[in-house]
Amino acid sequence: MKRVGIIYHPKISVAKALSDQLTGTLASMKVDVWACSSLEQEVIDARCKGTDIAISIGGDGTILRVARTVAIWDVPIIGVNMGHLGFMTEFSPDELLDRLPAVLGGEGWVDQRTMLEVELSRSSNGDVKRMAFSALNDAFVGRGSVPRVIHVAAFVDGAPLATYRADGVIVSTATGSTGYSLASGGPILDPQAENILINPVATHLSLPYPVVLAPTAVVEMRIQTYQDGVLSIDGQINVTLKDGDIVTAKRSRHNARFVRTHPRDFFYRVLEQRLKVRG
Repeated sequence: MKRVGIIYHPKISVAKALSDQLTGTLASMKVDVWACSSLEQEVIDARCKGTDIAISIGGDGTILRVARTVAIWDVPIIGVNMGHLGFMTEFSPDELLDRLPAVLGGEGWVDQRTMLEVELSRSSNGDVKRMAFSALNDAFVGRGSVPRVIHVAAFVDGAPLATYRADGVIVSTATGSTGYSLASGGPILDPQAENILINPVATHLSLPYPVVLAPTAVVEMRIQTYQDGVLSIDGQINVTLKDGDIVTAKRSRHNARFVRTHPRDFFYRVLEQRLKVRG
């Protein structure tokens, strides 16, 4: 292992302390190491190239930020849980310190997770403006601060699926199926499934059921609203939506890659326990 990046949650003091401790440990092992806050996007972008592994210190929210940044470089992630749930993290701080040399030596396996490629298109005066995003969990299209339903005309591979009159519509990966989609009545997908899930939230007189789509599916959502809506990426990036906007979501060509040392069936072994924690 030649180069390691440490990315920590800046508002958790013990995360920064662990980052400092790991920096010293890795330096003593003659490993090239860099560290920064998960909010320092430009710094992470500049340092990712050539990095062999990224250590994410925080919780699932930190991992979401890290994954969206490092996936383009195929950098595997070690998740250290400083949060409350840790659905995607692998180690506690003590476990990491104990097993880090073995992991850096090649112990474990790589868990590849499907991500989404999301594009927002907006037409204005004959011009089309596009914004592109990546998501590990989900993309949510829905109403903004005004408590009125939004109309979302959804198409799959160009074929009309439904016009949702709802609080919104979630397009989710398998990883995201245990997040907002699950809270909205969606199914749990095997975490390594490549399928895409579309799940409406609080529908009114429209199709109320979630639909599991093929990995190759392209979802197009056309927005019809009298007030501003919102496009939310992983619950962290929020962009205002206008009437006539089009949001397209499909499987990304990049995967998030997580270093695991637990058995491959670990997800199912702890699923009930973690869902109880969620409650």
